[in-house]
Amino acid sequence: MSHAPPATRKAQARLGMLMVSPLVAVVATFLLFPLANAVYYVFVDFDGIDVTPPWVGTANFTELAQDSDVWNAFRNNVIWIVVGTLAPLVIGLGHALLVWGVKRGSVLYRTALFLPYVLPQVAVGVVWSWIYDPTRGWLNRVLEAVGLRSLTRGWLGDPDTALYAVLGTAVWATAGFVFIIFLSALRNVDLELVEASMLDGANPAQRLRYVILPQIMPVFLMVTTITLIGGFSVFDIVFVMTGGGPAGATETLGTYAYSSAFQLNRISYGTTLALVITVMAIPFAVGLNRLQRRLSLDGTGA
Repeated sequence: MSHAPPATRKAQARLGMLMVSPLVAVVATFLLFPLANAVYYVFVDFDGIDVTPPWVGTANFTELAQDSDVWNAFRNNVIWIVVGTLAPLVIGLGHALLVWGVKRGSVLYRTALFLPYVLPQVAVGVVWSWIYDPTRGWLNRVLEAVGLRSLTRGWLGDPDTALYAVLGTAVWATAGFVFIIFLSALRNVDLELVEASMLDGANPAQRLRYVILPQIMPVFLMVTTITLIGGFSVFDIVFVMTGGGPAGATETLGTYAYSSAFQLNRISYGTTLALVITVMAIPFAVGLNRLQRRLSLDGTGA
């Protein structure tokens, strides 16, 4: 086996560095520099005006650990992560399985189910706020029409239902993305194995668990990672529909970080919250990504 001379290898290395230098510059400008700046802000008390903010060390982290509003927001994030991950996976996979074998009208079904995901989150939040309106919203009107007037309420104004109302909107919008990804993955499932399991007497649940899911497991983990990370960083849909209210019932770490930084001018405290969100999300993202890559390289979901 021939080896390139040292001069050639050095020239290739210089050429490689030259080609990746624009990407390195972009990453440094829009990722590394803001990250370093954020790390600096968490150790000072910056109000957005003072050019020489005082050094406070770990005071922002200490306050964060003792802030009851942070723990309330964290609890809401946990609920969002659990429900906001499981519900789209179940609904999206269910829709994908239903559309998988459909020949006639499949384009219409795919378009209708995927459309909520491509709509702007702001528009989705505004429209669903109208739907949840206690006096003019059609949700309460439908409940009244079917004789369930006792269930009508101000969905976004009731602390007991506000979080789940917003979460339901987010699930409705996200399930379309999960659906289209799973439907694409199902196209690569070995139908001979599915037919063989049917001949062996496997019921639909057994075929899904032992035949279909193992073949799409890398894709399943990829979608799980995306939806789970979204639960850590959720902001826009909550901000549009409730702003974190009523009485903090829908407050998440993202909305609390925003209000702290830009409404109360506590830039450092808001940055600390944002950094904590990132640190919490990284282990889940890395772990699921490594598991997905291992399954992909093995060529099996088993």
